[in-house]
Amino acid sequence: MKILVIGTGGREHALSRALARDPEVDEVHCAPGNPGIAAVATLHDVDPLDGEAVAALAMVLDVDLVVVGPEAPLVAGVADAITTRGIPVFGPSGAAARLEGSKAFAKEVMAAAGVPTAAARVCTTPEQAAAALDELGAPYVVKDDGLAAGKGVVVTDSLDEALAHAAGCERVVIEEFLDGPEVSLFAITDGRTVYPMQPAQDFKRIGDGDAGPNTGGMGAYTPLPWAPPDLVVEVLRDVLQPTVDEMARRGTPFAGLLYAGLALTSRGVRVIEFNARFGDPETQPLLALLDAPLLPLLLGAATGTLADVPPPGWKPGAAVGVVMASAGYPESSSSGDVITGIDGAETVPGVHVIQAGTALSESGDLLTAGGRVLAVVATGASVAQARAAAYDGVARIRFDGSQNRTDIAAGM
Repeated sequence: MKILVIGTGGREHALSRALARDPEVDEVHCAPGNPGIAAVATLHDVDPLDGEAVAALAMVLDVDLVVVGPEAPLVAGVADAITTRGIPVFGPSGAAARLEGSKAFAKEVMAAAGVPTAAARVCTTPEQAAAALDELGAPYVVKDDGLAAGKGVVVTDSLDEALAHAAGCERVVIEEFLDGPEVSLFAITDGRTVYPMQPAQDFKRIGDGDAGPNTGGMGAYTPLPWAPPDLVVEVLRDVLQPTVDEMARRGTPFAGLLYAGLALTSRGVRVIEFNARFGDPETQPLLALLDAPLLPLLLGAATGTLADVPPPGWKPGAAVGVVMASAGYPESSSSGDVITGIDGAETVPGVHVIQAGTALSESGDLLTAGGRVLAVVATGASVAQARAAAYDGVARIRFDGSQNRTDIAAGM
């Protein structure tokens, strides 16, 4: 089979890598991709936000499945442009992707489905925002209603900072603060059948100890030894299946990857947010432990036949991913710095490197291309063993201004 993956980041590298290893897959293509993806797929220079161009490429390549990785193309309706050509797509329609594209819409769906989540107010004026912040109190949680690459959320004790963030957004969702640890739970669905994956935890803030501003994610690990043993069963019953059923009831069935960001609060599980695609960086350690071919799951979701596919299984042990970001991230981003040491990192047992913000120079040097540059992913018999291997790999990679957290999965 021929597969086309849309996107350019670490998530797309991890997906392409997993698909290339599937014996049923003959060719993997990626648009536009990055130098790491080029090792496992043929790259094509196509704008991932241009649905007609993506669909035309899929037709020319005569692919059997398109996997749309990032949220922006999904919200823009790229999947719709492809499905109109009769090509199966892993990824929701533009209407269904509103679960991520609008936090206000997600709250509306959760209310209709009876899904437990934080109390929230949708605000479009400074006066509404001030009243909501006063009502819900500190710590203040202010979320840009639209897409913001994982950086549209401010959680602060400062009322001035909360008001300033709200003022910079066209529409905001202001929520009550949810206590307790956060968990990411992905589920593959065809709009009816829902297969949860293994829980993971990511680290959003730039600095150790959760200091500094939010990022797209600085690392992740799976499984979670401390998580309640019935967590997946509970979330499937109370969150994932009701949400999928409600989307179907509305006539906009959700097929693809439904990502539930959860808080395990003192009052029980609460949904922080939904995403409409594989999350980055959790995807990297999750796929490293997936003990099943990826293609049948994605194709089953895309064709409405997921119930005919066995649910995903998991290898024993654990996986940890540590992100290395460019200088200045997330406020700014350095590009053009030479990267060395990836080959050395991959000599560490259990380690592989997933590229995200990388590019090639005219002379063939691997360069940073800004943002989160790469993730060092390691597997091991335990979280602690995988963590040690991942940081061994990180220590072997060099580029000017490199920054990474040192506490990913610490103490596990």
